[in-house]
Amino acid sequence: MITNDVLEFHKSVEKNKTLIGMDLGSKTIGIAVSDRNWRIASPLETIHRTKFSRDIEHLLSIIQSRFSGGLVLGLPLNMDGSEGPRCQSTRTFARNLTKFTNLPITFWDERLSTVASERLLSETETSPKRQPKHIDHIAASFILQGLIDRLNYHEKASQNDKKNMAT
Repeated sequence: MITNDVLEFHKSVEKNKTLIGMDLGSKTIGIAVSDRNWRIASPLETIHRTKFSRDIEHLLSIIQSRFSGGLVLGLPLNMDGSEGPRCQSTRTFARNLTKFTNLPITFWDERLSTVASERLLSETETSPKRQPKHIDHIAASFILQGLIDRLNYHEKASQNDKKNMAT
C-alpha cells in the first residue's frame, strides 16, 4: 500500500515495529530507522546504488533485521511545492518496492533535509572529506524524524480530544 496520507499510513503500520526512512538519490539511498515507540529516528547507513535488484535485496535485509512495519520515502518537492522529475522517480521506486514487500509506504517532504544535514555535520566539526559519507543517512533521519513528529503530534491531539469529550 502506498499512501500520501500520513494518518492513513499510521493506521496501517503494525504497532511495536520500527519505521525505515529513506533519502533516495541517483547514486545512493540514505537509510534511517526509528525505535519501536516511534520517538527517535537514527541514521543507519548509506546504500551505494548499483542495480535495482541488488539495492532492493540490501534494503529488504535491513527491513527484516530491523523489524520494520512501514517505509517513509523522502519526496523531493521543488521549493514552490510542485513535483518535478525527481518526485516521479521516487514514486516509481515506491511502486517497484511494493512488488517486494507488503509494508505500507508513505512520503514525507524532504525539502531542506540535506541542508539541515550539512549544517549538522559542520556544527559537529565533521571534516569536509568525511561529510559525503554521512550526508545521505543523516538526511534520511531528518525525513523520518519529521514524519515521527507529525504522527506523535496527531496522537497527542487525538488523546486531548478524547479527554475533552470525556469531561
